[in-house]
Amino acid sequence: MTAIDELIADFDILDDWEDRYRHVIELGRQLPELPAADHTPQNKVRGCASQVWITSHASGDIDNPVLSFQGDSDALIVKGLIAIAFMIFSEKPARQILATDAGEVLGRLGLAGHLTQQRSNGFASMIQRIKQDAATALQASPGPAAGGIAGR
Repeated sequence: MTAIDELIADFDILDDWEDRYRHVIELGRQLPELPAADHTPQNKVRGCASQVWITSHASGDIDNPVLSFQGDSDALIVKGLIAIAFMIFSEKPARQILATDAGEVLGRLGLAGHLTQQRSNGFASMIQRIKQDAATALQASPGPAAGGIAGR
């Protein structure tokens, strides 16, 4: 069972959206802390009303690297959305990241219809950044590259 399947099962158990929002916030609290040194303009996600920072690291096969992510936000619910994005994309091959439809996953969770337009736009900006990092990792030669990708 994947992390997303487990999250969907958790959401099925929770009766109302207030409980589900609390669960999303708890997911955000469980994120590993992003070092203060990574709260930089380069790592900041554009298009989010809250402040959001995401870093990525590529490892493994140069033809289809595996990406891992770290992130942070100044808003608890947004930090939970970061955690959900990482459940979908972190520790996955770049080509799989580019092929994954995060909107479909949000639909399965029922979140799409319960987020404000501002949060939906912010989540879309996070996904765009993650996919941009995956595309950059596929184009990069070995070693550090732009766009938040750290060396292999």
